[in-house]
Amino acid sequence: MKRIACFCIPAHGHTNPMLPVAAELVSRGDKVKFYSFVEFEKKIRDTGAEFVSCDKYLPELSEKEEAEIKRINTTEMAIQDIRITLAMDEFLSKEFKEFQPDVVYTDSACFWGKLNAWKYQIPMVVSTSTFAFNQLSSTYMKQSPRELADMILGLPKIGKELKKLEPYGYHVKNALTLVQSDNQTESIVYTSRQFQPFGKVFSDLYSFVGPSVFSKAEPNKKKDRPLVYISMGTVINDRPDFYTKCMEALGNMEVDVILSCGNALDQKSLGTIPDNFTVHPYVDQLDVLSRADVFITHCGMNSVSESLYMATPLVLYPQTSEQYAVAMRTAEIGAGKILKDDSVSGIKTAVSEILQDSSYSMAAADCSAEFRACSGTAGAADYIESAPHTSNGEDFMKRLNQETGKFQLCFWVCAIILMILFAFLIGGKFVWIIGVAAGVVNHSLGKKVQIKAYNKLVKE
Repeated sequence: MKRIACFCIPAHGHTNPMLPVAAELVSRGDKVKFYSFVEFEKKIRDTGAEFVSCDKYLPELSEKEEAEIKRINTTEMAIQDIRITLAMDEFLSKEFKEFQPDVVYTDSACFWGKLNAWKYQIPMVVSTSTFAFNQLSSTYMKQSPRELADMILGLPKIGKELKKLEPYGYHVKNALTLVQSDNQTESIVYTSRQFQPFGKVFSDLYSFVGPSVFSKAEPNKKKDRPLVYISMGTVINDRPDFYTKCMEALGNMEVDVILSCGNALDQKSLGTIPDNFTVHPYVDQLDVLSRADVFITHCGMNSVSESLYMATPLVLYPQTSEQYAVAMRTAEIGAGKILKDDSVSGIKTAVSEILQDSSYSMAAADCSAEFRACSGTAGAADYIESAPHTSNGEDFMKRLNQETGKFQLCFWVCAIILMILFAFLIGGKFVWIIGVAAGVVNHSLGKKVQIKAYNKLVKE
């Protein structure tokens, strides 16, 4: 029997994949303590794990802070995570001494789980609720200028908060150490290595177990007419404008539509509901997806994974950079279409295309078979119980960096020579323009060189 401490942030998308794994661990006789929040208490207790409430350690947020977190501001989220870690320090110190966990199973974004595993030198397995992101796979993320500015300007603020951790025995080099996937961290990723962008670059310390779901149901698409399912997830789902456009687009089509709009939305704001629509705050998503022919989604990793697990192609409508990465990869394998035109006609065209072109459903079915061939929750439980693991020593990312490092050296030597010549011929006043231009070119060209080097190493 193992003693396993589970940690997660207060978010459905991060908590849900951990629950079937916790249930599997409990069924094996392991002692599982799940440190979470009252909102998830019932779900956690249903797994058989012991629920430990952490609600009183959540800081009171100002309206501005709350608004920043709701719009997925990574700087604000990181700062709040650090403050929660400090607030929980004394409590978790006592818990670790009394419970003495053999393994910490923690969400990748849960700083207090990671930091306490390091502090008390407990083997740690990271739960990666979306794709594993490193410098290569993060090229799939489409960040807006505002997101980039938030990230760059926020680093000094995060650094200042990180310094507050030192007196409490938490030693962190920088924020990237806490958030980026590296090849030395034992990680569970709830997808297949094939679906993971640049999957071969991740070391054997990554266990790609496939979607973490309770259901073992098979897809069943037999019915009188097509079923379209619409959901914008559990965070950014107060979208009456988008839902009403969906109703106008699909209300006259020969399809049935199920709309899951969450509790935040007043259904009266939707106006008259078309006869072929049924609207619910929540549904059994896996059950609906097992029957659905098209899923209009915000592209949360859980939602897309469950859709592909049930062989349902998607209309992809991402709202954040991480969701865009999931959308891009789904479109890349041919199992979905990114909704670039969210007008009434654009929505209708996208749904019609997926219903009429069988290649989408065939790609989704192929991905479903691939997911179901993964080790699943049993494999995840095996990995956690057998932690810590040792690697075979092959670090694909290290080899890739060596290859691209040659390009970077040549590029910047040429850029510096160009700046010197520019300064000599014209004067040094505007040399900075060359530097900025070189940075922009390097960012774009560097990605292409990196991907070319990756493809070359894969062939080898």
